[in-house]
Amino acid sequence: MPAAPAPAAALRERLLLVVLYITVLASSVAFIEPSPHDGLMGLLALACLIAGVRFERHIALLFLLLLIWNVAGLMSLLNVAGQEQTVQYAGTSIYLAVATVLFASLFAHNTMPRIVTVRSAYVLTATAVSLAGIAGYFSLFPGAHDLFATNDRALGGFKDPNVFGPFLIWPALVVLDRILVRRARIADVLIAGVLLLALLLSFSRGAWFHFAVSCFVMITLAFVTAETPSARLRIFAMSVIGIAVLAAFIAIALSFDLIAAMFRERAQLVQSYDVGSGGRFGLQELAITDLLNFPNGMGPFEFSRVHGLQQHNVYLQAFLVYGWAGGMAYLTLLAATFWTALRTVFVRTPWQPYLVCAFAAFVGEVVEGFVIDTDHWRHFFLLLGMIWGLAAATFNHGRGRPIALPAGRFSHVDA
Repeated sequence: MPAAPAPAAALRERLLLVVLYITVLASSVAFIEPSPHDGLMGLLALACLIAGVRFERHIALLFLLLLIWNVAGLMSLLNVAGQEQTVQYAGTSIYLAVATVLFASLFAHNTMPRIVTVRSAYVLTATAVSLAGIAGYFSLFPGAHDLFATNDRALGGFKDPNVFGPFLIWPALVVLDRILVRRARIADVLIAGVLLLALLLSFSRGAWFHFAVSCFVMITLAFVTAETPSARLRIFAMSVIGIAVLAAFIAIALSFDLIAAMFRERAQLVQSYDVGSGGRFGLQELAITDLLNFPNGMGPFEFSRVHGLQQHNVYLQAFLVYGWAGGMAYLTLLAATFWTALRTVFVRTPWQPYLVCAFAAFVGEVVEGFVIDTDHWRHFFLLLGMIWGLAAATFNHGRGRPIALPAGRFSHVDA
């Protein structure tokens, strides 16, 4: 049995968990820049320093690739020197890279109490912001629509429904995994219903497809990693029931004329702004030409300044903004994250379900990146840090290090 932590160390860890909880809780308030979450990240870094969180050697590759990506981005600023907005963009990239390394280092040790803290805060804040989005869409109180559902699309505490929708997917997967694999508690069923309704009302085609891909990956991995044949049978049976319930849920939602009309409009594979002169696909063709002509990148916002709109593809964005070196570093980062997750996701640990859900959400977001710019989505970098940190914890677990489990109702069986 591992020795009990000293009182001072336990107090520092408790402080870290409290700050971590509040920081994640604030992550759904994203309609202002900088957001409260950004300010709290500085406090979290201080709490990590006090608690003795240290850099983990297993995340060295993550750090190196993020460093190359950001150095290349800083070099591209030479093309747009003197523009304050571009400097802020580069600063945000650096901040998100630091946050990723911080989260990875944090999850690498004392893993279960920390990941359960994130789970609790993330599910709570996602549920709250989903309720706000739903209230706004149906105008449940005066001013709700203007605050939480502009342009007849739920966006909660975000400025863009296309970011709001993907933000809900990791917590939705965590809740659905618990329903499928462990037990279907009434509270979890209600939370899943709220999150999925808000996701539907975001009317984000990318988020819908993202959820479908992520849910498929999560269920597949849960089935493959199940401990017993009876557990696999439960996952299969519950998945069939879940699909039937989801179909009925969507059918009921579409019985409302307001939802049905918007759904018919948004469910079309190709929208008017995708084609024609100045459409998404045409802009992506121009982006390919430009990235070949600018090996050092064009710099932040320069493509939209020249052509009028963004190209809405994070991989083209990586090369256009960060240059060839930055673009290759970004692609390598995604590939390395994919490989790192695959190396560890099949290892049985207390945090395996969280790694499964993080990897599933990551795969969906990588696919969604072909139709939207995700390089500054804060929750995406949380997923990166989560995958690398949990993978590092798994490597340490393989070397026989003791595992700290949260006490009381946060036991790993319940988590």
